[in-house]
Amino acid sequence: WDNADFSRGTGTTFYQEFLTLNSEKPPFIRDVEAKVRRYLRSSYSAAWTLKITWDRAPAYGTRGDSRRTNTFQAVLTTDGFRSYVLLLYQDGGMRWDYSQLPAANVLIGYT
Repeated sequence: WDNADFSRGTGTTFYQEFLTLNSEKPPFIRDVEAKVRRYLRSSYSAAWTLKITWDRAPAYGTRGDSRRTNTFQAVLTTDGFRSYVLLLYQDGGMRWDYSQLPAANVLIGYT
């Protein structure tokens, strides 16, 4: 991850919570469950999910073109026993120009 900088009025962050225990699941939740099942090869039924979206986020400390923004999501989900995080990136990956960032050791994802 790198830091996003919303101080210039570009981009936004928003979230949506899904309580799905004993309710009909929207297509987004069914997709999250399918991804967890596919990646982990085990059964999974979400009881709660939180989708956080960084929309058109500019990079912190960018010295160049501030129009090179990124849209990405973190999806936290649990069945009440196991919890997962999905990191979802816009097609084409991160579009920040890492050569313009204060640090050159950029990593997509987490360690």
